[in-house]
Amino acid sequence: MSTPPARKPLLPLDVALTQLLGALADRALATERVSTFDADGRVLAQAVVSALQVPPQDNSSMDGYAVRVSDVASGAALPVSQRIAAGASGVPLEAGTVARIFTGAPIPRGADAVVMQEDCSELPASDASSGRAAILVNTQPQMGQWIRRQGEDVTLGHAVLHAGQRLGPAALGLAASVGMAQLQVARRPRVALFSTGDELVMPGQVAPEHMAPGAIYNSNRFFLASLLRRMGCEVTDLGIVPDQLDATVAALRGAAQAHDVILTSGGVSVGEEDHIKPAVQALGTLDLWQIAIKPGKPFAHGRIGPSHFIGLPGNPVSSFMTFLLLVRPFLLRLQGVADVALPRQTLRADFAWPRADKRQEFLRVRRNAAGGLDLFPNQSSGVLSSAVWGDGFVDNPASQTIAPGDLVRFVAFNELLA
Repeated sequence: MSTPPARKPLLPLDVALTQLLGALADRALATERVSTFDADGRVLAQAVVSALQVPPQDNSSMDGYAVRVSDVASGAALPVSQRIAAGASGVPLEAGTVARIFTGAPIPRGADAVVMQEDCSELPASDASSGRAAILVNTQPQMGQWIRRQGEDVTLGHAVLHAGQRLGPAALGLAASVGMAQLQVARRPRVALFSTGDELVMPGQVAPEHMAPGAIYNSNRFFLASLLRRMGCEVTDLGIVPDQLDATVAALRGAAQAHDVILTSGGVSVGEEDHIKPAVQALGTLDLWQIAIKPGKPFAHGRIGPSHFIGLPGNPVSSFMTFLLLVRPFLLRLQGVADVALPRQTLRADFAWPRADKRQEFLRVRRNAAGGLDLFPNQSSGVLSSAVWGDGFVDNPASQTIAPGDLVRFVAFNELLA
């Protein structure tokens, strides 16, 4: 009787992620030029270099009066010699006078400070010896106060945004401030999404009271489509594929024709009805299979023609977590993002986890009012409510127990899902 071959050891997460990202070394998405208005969430493919100074000249950061500090020291009333609004251009400031100035207006030559209007008392023209309206400055200004200096935000020739940066609202505003009406960005990844499983039913097809024994609603399809769109992808939803090898092969073959990535949920375990592995191997190669993490061990990656194949587990929490841990960095790197590391922080555990596992664990937790972390009581891979109740997860090393008061590695969901 022959001895079955020994199973390969499960890959640690960091090794699996390195291999997954390494598979993108020969693959770069094309780029396209889009309106800056439409570039939120896109990945910049070309640095933005400023062709001007921002601000273009010294300007006031307050409504008030542009003054010479030496004139204010006398304590005398100072006549208002000019009025400068934003977008206007003043004349050099006469000695012994002030200029009425508004936020954003250029500082007139000769002025060396701005005094807020709240710190001044206005005198009508009839009370001023010059016959012009005048002010009394009720404070002693410092040189340069309330003046925004030319180029203090952006200098000429400075790269204000870098290639590989994922753009957000502030970045779009910064690009606009240096005159960029359009930006060169990576094309959106095209992703085909489908689920496998004869037990799956779509919400709306069958009422809860009429569900057949063993049937479940397909929750994964909803959150995976949402996650993909948050990663900037164009999603083709191919629905539910029956638990049949020929149907799985046909779905994969069709998806590979026009997509950068094929993402599936379910069918990647080792049961008789799990057809993803043989289907991928029939059409291409399977390079990653099973990761030493909990939840999420049955994760797969391979290639079918020009397309990357990624198979996620069917259990909803396993599918959700493997997306965050592996698919998210993969999709960001595909678009050119360099830094795809998990944004970990160190927080205090206000719970006990006495059952160490040989795999790296990801425990759904929530920050509490005392600055610590509370643990969701049911950490099963099928309890999706844990990911709704929690605001993040603890990245717990393999074979590591946790006692109340221990410092642990915490990752916030909102930092991954922005």
